[in-house]
Amino acid sequence: MDRLATASRTLGGTVAGWQLKGHRWNDDVEEVVKQGKKLGFPPKTINGKPGPLFPCSEKHTYAIEFEQGKTYLLRIINAALNDELFFAISGHSMTVVETTNVLVRANQAAGRYYMAARAFMDAGLPIDNRTAIAILQYKGVPNTVIPTLPQLPALNDTSSALTYNANLKSLNSPRFPCNVPLKVDRHLFYTIGLGINQCPTCQNGTQLTASLNITFVMPQVALLQAHYSSLKGVFTTDFPDRPPTPFNYTGATFTNLQTTQSKLPRLSKIAFNSTVELVLQDTNLLSVESHPFHLHGYNFFVVGTGVGNFDPKNDPAKYNLVEPPERNTVGIPTGGWTAIRFRADNPGVWFMHCHLELHTGWGLKMAFVVADGPDKDHAVRPPPKDLPHC
Repeated sequence: MDRLATASRTLGGTVAGWQLKGHRWNDDVEEVVKQGKKLGFPPKTINGKPGPLFPCSEKHTYAIEFEQGKTYLLRIINAALNDELFFAISGHSMTVVETTNVLVRANQAAGRYYMAARAFMDAGLPIDNRTAIAILQYKGVPNTVIPTLPQLPALNDTSSALTYNANLKSLNSPRFPCNVPLKVDRHLFYTIGLGINQCPTCQNGTQLTASLNITFVMPQVALLQAHYSSLKGVFTTDFPDRPPTPFNYTGATFTNLQTTQSKLPRLSKIAFNSTVELVLQDTNLLSVESHPFHLHGYNFFVVGTGVGNFDPKNDPAKYNLVEPPERNTVGIPTGGWTAIRFRADNPGVWFMHCHLELHTGWGLKMAFVVADGPDKDHAVRPPPKDLPHC
């Protein structure tokens, strides 16, 4: 995997950027995905090697210069494909102002300090756990000064990861109100599963498959086009609100995957302006794993999260309904759950999927079809006249 961390700094009205990166990847992404599907296994990845802790790194480690007494905005972007990362700066604290933009005050003794990033993985999967580093260097300090390393959490420190996420909150001020729905019209419960299915056309006879209650079937006609034009026989609106067969979601590992028997994609139909609560539950189908989920067309409020099976009787009492963070992507804890709420006030067909592209290709996805509102200002707009049809 190519480890890439980027940040931007604002200094004297100018903006400069820095990045740590491994070697370039020249493969055709589409061909790599096709190869992975053909073999029934994930496609190959690349291990980036940034910083002096890697034997094939570049000669020099990147250094960014700070001036004493100034405050800097770092925009930290995780482009490590399937990895979540811990990030720290030796001797400095960071104030998170947006996920994940941080303010760093250059208020320490003039010197050189390592910035470090390494993977967080509590699912027991094999990963490269080496540390990528760069240097925060105060102006006027010579390069001969040896930087100090920050303390990073352990590879599988679930507690640190969950504590960090729990501390993310909305401002909830008169200028930036937190309009989290307090009354819920529609309760949804989706289980996340990875499993192995028979595949006669695959090289080894099996393939990895994923499900979100069911395995999503790709449409032959664009879903929004079919919805707007009221085309029949393109999709159904009977996506299950709950898994077809309840089970001990985070109990003993097993590989039986719930798959759909339908030949058409199944969508979940949502009434316009209704409020929705969706609980996303990781499962031990094949293995527990953390999944980042993204919803198109909406921001949502992350009102609760936990480890183990969601308890519908007791867990909602612990929700944060005052200042929950507002996101469009959220990580589901390994072997745990996350609850989100949103108001369905944006008509159309909206895709929701795991942001690990490979998992999406395996079927870890679904779509909501949100009905039109009472007038043309609250309805799907007509397509451009030159829009090609699928």
